[in-house]
Amino acid sequence: MRLSLAPRRAFCQRSGQDRRVLGERGAERDQAVSATETVTLVLGEDSPVPETAADVENLVLRLRGHVNQLGTLMPSQEPALLRAQRLCSAGLPEDYLHSRVHLVRLAKATQELITKIRLDDVGASRPARTLARWTPQINVLRGAVFAVALTCLVWAASVPRT
Repeated sequence: MRLSLAPRRAFCQRSGQDRRVLGERGAERDQAVSATETVTLVLGEDSPVPETAADVENLVLRLRGHVNQLGTLMPSQEPALLRAQRLCSAGLPEDYLHSRVHLVRLAKATQELITKIRLDDVGASRPARTLARWTPQINVLRGAVFAVALTCLVWAASVPRT
C-alpha cells in the first residue's frame, strides 16, 4: 500500500487540532444562542403568536433540531434531556390549540436544556482548554524509519565477522 506524499492537514497539522479544541466551546455557545433565540420566539412576551398550523409546525421542527444538537453536549441520561426527547418524539397534535400547547411545552423543555448547559459551562468540571497532542507528518515518520534502517545497516556492516 502506497501512501501519498502530500501532507494531510486534518491529521498532521498542530494548528488544525488547536482550532478544533478552541472551536468546540464556540460551537456550544452558538448552539445555545440559536436555541435561545428560537425559545424566545415562542415564549417571549413581545413575540408574535404563530398564525397558522404551518408556523407552529415550523417552530416545533426548529426546536426538535435544537434539542438534538443540545443533546450531544450533555450526558445521555440527563432527566431534562430525556423529557425534551420524549416531547420531541411525540407527534404534533392536529388541533391548532393543542399544537400550540405542545409547542410551549417543547420550548420550556428546550429552555431547561439551555440552562443546564450554561450551568455546566460555568462550572469547573471541564478545563478551559485542553492541550493538543502533536502528531508528526507522514513524511517525518518515513524519514525516521529510513534513518533507523540505515543506521542498523551501517552497524551490521561494521561488526566483524567471526
